[in-house]
Amino acid sequence: MPLLLLVLVLASAPALAQDALAVVPGAAPTERAPTDRFTGVARVGNRFEAAAPARMYGATVAFEPGARTHWHAHPLGQTLVVTAGTGHVQHWGGSVEEVRPGDVVVVPPGVKHWHGAGPDGPMTHVATVERPAEGVATEWMEPVTDAQYAASAMPAPEADEPSRAQQLLGDIAPALADLTDDVLYGQVWADPALSPRDRSLVTVSALVALDRPDQLRSHLGLALRNGVTEDEVVAAITHLAFYAGWPSAVTAVGLAREAFQEN
Repeated sequence: MPLLLLVLVLASAPALAQDALAVVPGAAPTERAPTDRFTGVARVGNRFEAAAPARMYGATVAFEPGARTHWHAHPLGQTLVVTAGTGHVQHWGGSVEEVRPGDVVVVPPGVKHWHGAGPDGPMTHVATVERPAEGVATEWMEPVTDAQYAASAMPAPEADEPSRAQQLLGDIAPALADLTDDVLYGQVWADPALSPRDRSLVTVSALVALDRPDQLRSHLGLALRNGVTEDEVVAAITHLAFYAGWPSAVTAVGLAREAFQEN
């Protein structure tokens, strides 16, 4: 990701002399990362490039909450060293890994992947990549969709810990629990046709209209985490009062108050 930035700004990256140790002064990254290769706000700085015959170069990249690279790959691989904050990394078809300061991420050659900050805080890392003898050092691909990112931001259960659906339904209705995990959350919620924010607003509205307080409580919290604002929640409840009835709206207001305080 930062690689990409690095590729774009290579001309200004200081080359390190072959016969002398060199120190690149540290400074907070300030140059905005290109929006055609990053989602959200990311900044790059502290670029460096080794002198020939070495072909390694790199930079520091700082991601604001929710910012991430597009999917991309490197013919000779990439190494990331996390220096601040909490972030996410994922390779195509694999699970999301959370990374923290001191973690080193080694991306094998040709592996499609992305990396960026978590939804609740910034992340900074140093990225290094090797330039191939021929061709580009970074192949940029499609953006990481909001749905893909939201799935990465959902806390995964521990290895032996059952999902929430399995906890609630698995002992009596295991097939229903599997459908909840695999279809509802694995396919419907992950479909990029609607963003996680829009899906949350639709779901909250349906649960208010159906007067389902137990399910509404948890989905209000998820909606806020997915980007629905408190004002939008209140406006939706007010609108629904005319269609679903005042009692359902009053119940929803009480649950919204709890969700606002908790989030």
